Amino acid sequence: MMQTLIEHDGVVMLDPEFIPSAEARDLFVPLRQNLAWSQEHYTLFGKSVPSPRLVCWYGNADAVYSYSGVKHVPRPWLPLLLDLKVRVEAASGCVFNSVLGNLYRDGKDSMGWHADKEPELGPQPCIASLSFGAPRLFMLRHKASGDTHRVELGNGSLLVMAGSLQLHWRHCVPKTKAVIGPRINLTFRRILLAGAGPTE
Repeated sequence: MMQTLIEHDGVVMLDPEFIPSAEARDLFVPLRQNLAWSQEHYTLFGKSVPSPRLVCWYGNADAVYSYSGVKHVPRPWLPLLLDLKVRVEAASGCVFNSVLGNLYRDGKDSMGWHADKEPELGPQPCIASLSFGAPRLFMLRHKASGDTHRVELGNGSLLVMAGSLQLHWRHCVPKTKAVIGPRINLTFRRILLAGAGPTE
């Protein structure tokens, strides 16, 4: 059942058991084996830097998405991803045309502080984050007040970010020294302006 975690300057909702744990465990293997995972490189201070996680991008043919200086042309939907999209749309009340996959191989893989505010997403995007595998800490921090929320995203959990959240909050998945297994995160999105350039 969805719980509201944030409702100031945007909305964050969480269903920690959106997909039953046994089903989520069964889905992890085909997601890891069948998705086209790759390690991207970004330009940072003039140097090429490998991304600290593996990624993939699927969706409708026109759902082109650019971030961190990399243009992502979607691969066609896989049946498993389409099935998950339908379930997530029913729970979130949002409509999606694409999904960004992140594979965190261990605690060393991470996602730095950022906001999903590329022009392709529109001013108030709805982003639904579905997790499989090892639990990881997810943090949100308000840009003005510094107010911070810490949320553990476990196997089968669904987190929804909506409203003006991306304008006022940043979020991250920090590194951890704990010995943990791999985690797959699928963030369903709706691309509005295909092909627009990145904002940061």
